[in-house]
Amino acid sequence: MSERKPIESWLTDMDGVLIHEGVPIPGADAFVKKLRESGKPFLVLTNNSIYTARDLHARLRRMGLDVPVENIWTSALATAKFLDDQRPGGTAYVIGEAGLTTALHDIGYVLTDHEPDYVVLGETRTYSFEAMTKAVRLIEGGARFIATNPDETGPSTEGPLPATGAVAALITKATGKQPYFAGKPNPLMMRTGLNAIGAHSETSAMIGDRMDTDVLAGLEAGMETYLVLTGLTTREEIEKYPFRPSRIVDSIADLVDRI
Repeated sequence: MSERKPIESWLTDMDGVLIHEGVPIPGADAFVKKLRESGKPFLVLTNNSIYTARDLHARLRRMGLDVPVENIWTSALATAKFLDDQRPGGTAYVIGEAGLTTALHDIGYVLTDHEPDYVVLGETRTYSFEAMTKAVRLIEGGARFIATNPDETGPSTEGPLPATGAVAALITKATGKQPYFAGKPNPLMMRTGLNAIGAHSETSAMIGDRMDTDVLAGLEAGMETYLVLTGLTTREEIEKYPFRPSRIVDSIADLVDRI
């Protein structure tokens, strides 16, 4: 493996790396504290588009993790940045919650079901047949199809829940139109995040618990990648993939001294 430049900025996934089912993973508080003290640029990332960065800041703080609002990057924010670059001041029909609608309002988008430029699908706990039907008809009528992330299921205390990727597949089946996914593993999310904190991929690292999203996105964005084993991917599963992370560690606690 070729020698990389020293790491000057860090990107880390949230669920499975810093927290698990609403509880901080041991070492997460020390990692965030060390990052803040170092003054190095960093971002906490999530493919979940339900919450705003301010919501997530408050939720993390209640768990003892003090992550500033400006250091949180969601698939909703990445989607909004993409749409603002593609079609500034556009219109969209949105299936999603406050994290997504707020991000689109903040870039000056008008949310409407009358001939929108885009149908934007995000995460929600209340997917409705009526909303999905409307989305299908608007896409058939010419609206472009965008989705925040391709995750097919999401976690809950009762078990897996259908997520954006699963609902996107339903709409694709009905329309024949594939969405453009803005979130991980699309390296767009990583690059827009790096731009937001003024960082460069060649001196940045991505920490994640999933090979198929976190590691792949970091790899394709040109970053050093760390896989932690506190989330969804086990050590045995790593061998199933045609790519590897730069490093494999047991948990975020093992990376505190690398900052």
